[in-house]
Amino acid sequence: MSLIARLESQLKEAMTARDAERRDALRLILASLRSAEKELQRPLHDDEELQVLQRERKRRHEAAEAFRAADREEQAAKEEAELEVLEEFMPTPLSEDELEEIIDDAIAEVGATSIRDLGRVMADVMPQVSGRTDGSVVSQLVREKLA
Repeated sequence: MSLIARLESQLKEAMTARDAERRDALRLILASLRSAEKELQRPLHDDEELQVLQRERKRRHEAAEAFRAADREEQAAKEEAELEVLEEFMPTPLSEDELEEIIDDAIAEVGATSIRDLGRVMADVMPQVSGRTDGSVVSQLVREKLA
């Protein structure tokens, strides 16, 4: 079952349960996915769907922070509720141990010895962890291991 089909079935369930908050969040996610499909003029591949979800997750997170900074707690809570719904459709995040193992393997494979090899290690690691870990966290760990 494709992601869009899963979202549509969840939307129907939310509508029958009269869960307005969840319904609205699912509609926003679906709209983003359909917009990306329309832009590309073809159905999205799994990795493209994941990119759209990551972009939406980042938007919700940044919006919640901005609302908090402006003392608009109600809107921040709404953004975080949408983020929770969005997280249900994201792949399971990697644990720190799993991430370190992937980074160690990449460092050994690339033969990295100094911080100058950061780009090559990141190029090897990022496709493996895409959507399951934030890139800044990966970059920080790689820098620590190469330093």
